[in-house]
Amino acid sequence: MIKIENLKKKFDKNEALKGVSLTLGEGTVAAVMGPNGSGKTTMLKCILGLVKADSGSIYVNDCHVNGECEYRKHIGYMPQYSCFPENLKVKEVMAMIKDIRGNNCTYDEELLEKLKIAEMNDKQIGQLSGGMKQRVSSAAAFLFGGDIIILDEPTAGLDPVSSEIVKNKILAEKAKGKLIIITSHIVSEVEAMADRIIYMLEGKIYFDSTKDELYSTTGKGNLNQAIASLIETAESEGKN
Repeated sequence: MIKIENLKKKFDKNEALKGVSLTLGEGTVAAVMGPNGSGKTTMLKCILGLVKADSGSIYVNDCHVNGECEYRKHIGYMPQYSCFPENLKVKEVMAMIKDIRGNNCTYDEELLEKLKIAEMNDKQIGQLSGGMKQRVSSAAAFLFGGDIIILDEPTAGLDPVSSEIVKNKILAEKAKGKLIIITSHIVSEVEAMADRIIYMLEGKIYFDSTKDELYSTTGKGNLNQAIASLIETAESEGKN
C-alpha cells in the first residue's frame, strides 16, 4: 500500500530524513516510534504531501507521490494537534471537511456516535478542551473509510473511555484489511495495538520488526524492555 525509497529531507542544516526506505502492506497496525526529532512526523507528512522530500520516492497504492493529490482520497489523517478554524462550530467543521474531500462514499460515522460528537455540534472549536478537539479529529480521520489511516499520537489528551473507543476502532479497521499507521510515545498502547514496530533515530530507521521478532531477538518479555535493550546494545557497540 505504501512504498518509500531512499527518502531524504533537510530543513536548513538539519537532516530530518537520511535515506529512509520502508514498505507497508494491508491488514497491519504499524507503530512509528522514536524520540522527538527522530523524523517520524516528517516522514508521515511526506507521505501525505504536506512536506516535499528533497529526494527519494513514495508510492501509495502504486501511485507515485510527486505533487499529485488524487491519492489522498484513500487516506484518513489525524494530526497530533488539531488545527480547525477556532470560530467554526463543530457541525460546520464536519460539513467543511466533507465538502473539501468531495468523496462519493458512504461515511463511516461510528466514531461520531461513540465519541458523542453530536453533543458538541453547536460549540465553536475555540470553546473546546484539548481532549474534545481530539475526539473531533479522531472522528474526522475515519469518516471517509480510507484504506490507509495515519494517526499522529491518536490518544493524546483523550479521556480513558474515548481512548479505548479509538483503540478498538483501530483494531477493527485493521481486521478489515486496512493499513493503520500510528505514532505514539505510550509503549503500553503500542504493545496493545501494533503488530509492527518501526523505530526511528536521527532521521533513519533503526529497526523495523514485528513484536514477536523483537521479543525473540532481545529475550525480553515486554516491548518497553525490548526497545531499551536494543538501544543499549547499539550504544554499547558504538562506544567500542
